[in-house]
Amino acid sequence: MKTVSNSFEKVEEFKYLGTTLTNQNSIQEEIKRGLKLGNACYHLLQNLLCSGLLSKNMKININKTIILPVVLYGSETWSLVLREECRLRVFENRVLRRIFGPKKDEVTGGWSKLHNEVLNELHSSPNIIWMMKLRIMRWGGGGCSMYGDKDIQGLVGKLERKRTLGRPRRR
Repeated sequence: MKTVSNSFEKVEEFKYLGTTLTNQNSIQEEIKRGLKLGNACYHLLQNLLCSGLLSKNMKININKTIILPVVLYGSETWSLVLREECRLRVFENRVLRRIFGPKKDEVTGGWSKLHNEVLNELHSSPNIIWMMKLRIMRWGGGGCSMYGDKDIQGLVGKLERKRTLGRPRRR
């Protein structure tokens, strides 16, 4: 009779279903990967996005259906901090600036880039962070419906006990 040795190799990171998992549970590399793939997709479509033949709505639909899904692949499991949110917003603003083009100043007659506030006014669709949070809620809701309504408290965040007295511990 043969004996089987069960030994596992300890690794720092590995790829599972297209997602890189690390022993530090860091999501930064995954966000960098998504932005890198999104940049590649953006550069492939750059001529379409600045073309005068397509309408602004068509360009926004191209962004929404081709570029954003590439960037947000696997984002249901991301827990973002403010730095990563800013990186995603910078990427989105760069694509939107390409779609809407520069703005002509009436006084000087020169061209200037659109500021973030103007981009938000022109682009009425939800931003990339809101879309990501919507995906997270949709993904969590699927798990919640499997087990019934009794487990929804974990998503809402209602606690059964009172908070302890004193200053909270630093995290």
